[in-house]
Amino acid sequence: MQKLRAGVWEDNPGLVQLLGLCPLLAVTTTFVNGLGLGLATMTVLTLSNVLVSATRRFIRADIRIPMYVLIISSLVTCIELVFQAWFPSLGRSLGIFIPLIVTNCAIVARAEVFASRNPVGSSLVDGITMGSGFALLLMAIGAFRELIGQGSLMSRLDMLFGGEPMSGLVITDGGFLLAILPPGAFISLALFVAGKNAVDRRRQQTNRPMSARTIR
Repeated sequence: MQKLRAGVWEDNPGLVQLLGLCPLLAVTTTFVNGLGLGLATMTVLTLSNVLVSATRRFIRADIRIPMYVLIISSLVTCIELVFQAWFPSLGRSLGIFIPLIVTNCAIVARAEVFASRNPVGSSLVDGITMGSGFALLLMAIGAFRELIGQGSLMSRLDMLFGGEPMSGLVITDGGFLLAILPPGAFISLALFVAGKNAVDRRRQQTNRPMSARTIR
């Protein structure tokens, strides 16, 4: 539970470490885009952690980063083929950002900082928790921008689950266009970061001993 809390909130790769911002900002125009890329990134992060941990004793220190990139790129190629085979519409919507998972700093960072120094089981848990945190952030920002920018929520889920085109939950007939443009991505992320910092400060004040609050 502590590991999950760290991945989702306390040490979230996108919200706290501010890693992997390129896909986070570029594709989160809708909830389904955030969900699709979030699941792909979480899968690659988890499997790369496991493979790096399993082979860490055989990887020389001076070539470890190229080896990590080779492992990650192989996994990303498999994920891209899965999208082309089973989720072609979503794959076209995400475009170049599926192959660009290879360059996601969050994945390389977890391979270097954690997986290369810990056993397979711990690396698996770390990949799932950190990947879940990143995926949840992608979905949250995607839902926020879709709601503000288009007035709908969870539209085009058919790209992931198949079936007839789905309009999702329509809130209004229009939206604020800025939210789904590039500036809206930066503003949305800033609001999420500011919200997290505000919650953390409020918790610190609440948990502070009564004597310290009285002296202040």
